[in-house]
Amino acid sequence: MKTLPLLPLLFACLAVPGGPVLAAAPAPTSIKGLDALYPELDALYRDLHQTPELSLQEEKTAAKLAERLRKLGFEVTPKVGGHGVVALLRNGKGPTVMLRTDLDALPVEEKTGLPYASKTKAKDAAGADVAVMHACGHDVHMTSWLGTATLLARTKDRWRGTLMLVGQPAEEIGEGARRMLADGLFKRFPKPDFAVALHTIAIAPAGTVRFTPGFALASVDSVDVTLYGKGGHGAYPHTTVDPVVMAARTILSLQTLISREKSPLEPGVITVGAIHGGTKHNIIPDEVRLQLTVRTYKPEVRKALLAGIERIARAEAMASGAPRPPDVKVTEGTPATFNDPALTQRLVGAVGKVLGEQNLSETPPVMGGEDFSEYGRAGVPAVMLWLGITEPKRFAEAKGTEEALPSPHSPVYAPDRERTLRTGVTVLTTAALELLGRP
Repeated sequence: MKTLPLLPLLFACLAVPGGPVLAAAPAPTSIKGLDALYPELDALYRDLHQTPELSLQEEKTAAKLAERLRKLGFEVTPKVGGHGVVALLRNGKGPTVMLRTDLDALPVEEKTGLPYASKTKAKDAAGADVAVMHACGHDVHMTSWLGTATLLARTKDRWRGTLMLVGQPAEEIGEGARRMLADGLFKRFPKPDFAVALHTIAIAPAGTVRFTPGFALASVDSVDVTLYGKGGHGAYPHTTVDPVVMAARTILSLQTLISREKSPLEPGVITVGAIHGGTKHNIIPDEVRLQLTVRTYKPEVRKALLAGIERIARAEAMASGAPRPPDVKVTEGTPATFNDPALTQRLVGAVGKVLGEQNLSETPPVMGGEDFSEYGRAGVPAVMLWLGITEPKRFAEAKGTEEALPSPHSPVYAPDRERTLRTGVTVLTTAALELLGRP
């Protein structure tokens, strides 16, 4: 990749203290760069971490970001698809590059012990009181995103085109991207030529980036199955139709979709995560409810597994003599995230020149899900890059036993803050500059 004219000036000041990342960069020399900006970003990160908001409740978070973007000169439109924010910085003719961050947090009680740990409480969608935490790195995503917006707004003489910043709500429940698209994201605003996002990952040291061309994250479908029987006394099972036995046979039969109907070369997971049925040892209930998660990459595999779940549930109910067919409902669904291979390689080439190629590595796809996928499905070449967050020494000590590292959604999920934030801004800014036009 060709280095943009801005890179030598801008990235002269992006050295990450305490680690190998950006080791080749000279000491900070420019007040326009990240070194001068970092204290402000650190304060923003701490504030966001201490004041998380649940999915569809991100009003204050969105307002904070929108206010900062307006001061930078962006055209800001709030409340797109809920609490979504769209901000445009137009700078002549050139590509439109979309940078996306997620805004929401999780109903998790923080146990990091950090001085800026979240103590926030909120009511969830069911009205229950819950603790709230940024346990998936969205605070890192937002801070990196705002840092990139600031650097690019201050160096408009170095690029051309339209910078499109999208602050997306409700990623954790897989609804935000769809809501924003349904509210005219690519109709009311320019449809981008490229879309880029970051996601933190604990199984990589802070200061490094991992990438996955092609399918990177799975489609995620939540399926509710209700099996109906005829309840009665546990001592007289012959007078009943036992939905517990029906559920047991259904659960075992569902795994044949993975082992016998899906190609062994195609990834797929069906997990029954919850069973609800019955109230007492000696009472056979009238119904049993199952809650499933289904993970795939290819649309045709996804379609086949979902159809197979309904077929097997109905067949087991019929075989049991059930008084009525089961109810099978897909309650949530997010498509697989596909990283455009050519765009991935282009960004990796550019980022490697800044971070050093030794700090980038390809990583296999995972079965987690992300609704960033929706933008790619809408026809925009898109890439999500993995941003390492674990303190390098700790990572080295845990190597080979990565299960010891906190996973996303853990109550002890805590990035190596400064190294992670500096690298996040570096990566996202580099990606934007690689894709935007030149003066």
